[in-house]
Amino acid sequence: MNKQLLGVIDATTFHEGLEDLTIHRSLAAVPFAGRYRLIDFILSSMVNSGIRSVAIFPKFQYRSLMDHLGSGKNWDLNRKRDGLFFFPSSDINGNNDGFGCFQHFAENMDFFDRSLQKYSLITNCYTVFNMDYKMVLKTHIESGCDITEISKHGQSLGMFILKTSLLVELIKNREETGYTTMKDVVLDINHNLKICRYEYNGYAVMINSIEKYYSTNLNMLEPNVWKQVFLKDNPIYTKVKDEPPTRYLKGSSVQNAMIANGCQIEGVVENSIIARGVKIGKGTTVKNCIILQKSQIGENCVLDSVILDKDVKIEDDTVITGSITKPNVIRKGTVQGALIKS
Repeated sequence: MNKQLLGVIDATTFHEGLEDLTIHRSLAAVPFAGRYRLIDFILSSMVNSGIRSVAIFPKFQYRSLMDHLGSGKNWDLNRKRDGLFFFPSSDINGNNDGFGCFQHFAENMDFFDRSLQKYSLITNCYTVFNMDYKMVLKTHIESGCDITEISKHGQSLGMFILKTSLLVELIKNREETGYTTMKDVVLDINHNLKICRYEYNGYAVMINSIEKYYSTNLNMLEPNVWKQVFLKDNPIYTKVKDEPPTRYLKGSSVQNAMIANGCQIEGVVENSIIARGVKIGKGTTVKNCIILQKSQIGENCVLDSVILDKDVKIEDDTVITGSITKPNVIRKGTVQGALIKS
């Protein structure tokens, strides 16, 4: 049954509320939980469910996404037959037609025509979860549905299973039907298609705002949440980087934090996510923060409820604060030395 499913990841989505983190990268490539990118959760769930052919359709700022994915080796998708496919949109300056853009799919119609998988799974690129799609496919087939939409608490997760032949038909007939996305199809009450819902009971959060990004990251510090996402038998794969272990110097203190490799910690870290290669200076306190790759925080600083994007430099004696409901975001590559309070 596993070989019957084709993976299709729509990576065209842009959320204005996440602009501070997506100005230099696509939403799919936004770092998460210190070591991962958002697309890792969808892609790993597909691979763990036995899917061996995955197509990714990006549109905006996708260089970092291509660098992260490479040949797909880290997900066992560097294959002679099937594997990982990357189809950037040719209309990079046009409007974003939304999730499941049929026009974007139509530009690569030969991929769908050549695919041998009987069913297709269409997903977004920004949901944090760990799902077994084999159960969804089994339910879809047994129910005799034309389209199965995956939901959580009755709300759509932007994931759909349908026959590949039906998907091809919807793409080719988009001008006659007016359907531009899968959402258009499932919301239309005038067609004869049987639409079903599969209620997912596990942990799942769609990252569509800075507040949701911040709170979901910090949720990973809770053991009951961590155990629902990072499963021993269904691991979340990501790009492997060879870096030395983190170095904890004299005077450092760490409580309830996730710290990736290659860091140097001299200060105090509490309730925070620290990505690879971060340096935190002597006398500095980092609390309720998300610090992305290779950022440097000087000595005697105070950071509370802050998101530092990659390569940010915080000079000595700097104070930056936000709040749990509204974290302060410092954009990639910024040098910050002034006193900020928000």
